[in-house]
Amino acid sequence: QVQLEESGGGLVQPGGSLRLSCAASGSISRILVMGWYRQAPGNQRELVANIISGGSTNYADSVKGRFTISRDNAKNTVYLQMNSLTPEDTAVYYCNVVAGTVVSPRLYNYWGQGTQVTVSS
Repeated sequence: QVQLEESGGGLVQPGGSLRLSCAASGSISRILVMGWYRQAPGNQRELVANIISGGSTNYADSVKGRFTISRDNAKNTVYLQMNSLTPEDTAVYYCNVVAGTVVSPRLYNYWGQGTQVTVSS
């Protein structure tokens, strides 16, 4: 099994910044993708950004130029630096990891419990 520990959410004023972190632990043999999704009330969960094992990244159009995703492979940790935040960024942010374990090398999706990000004055 893979466990994900998220941190860094909170309340911030418009124009402010936050940094989310997600550390993966457990009997991990391989991590293919690490990323972040978000879900606002009444909306579907959507991809914010992800980073593939080779380093390539994907961003939602709404966050391009404002958010930066990065990954520390040695620590199995993914970061999301969020700048120029707006009220539209308010949501629960979920860490997502696609990984295999030493017990089962088959790749599975793992989800964190979510961290609230609120952008408000």
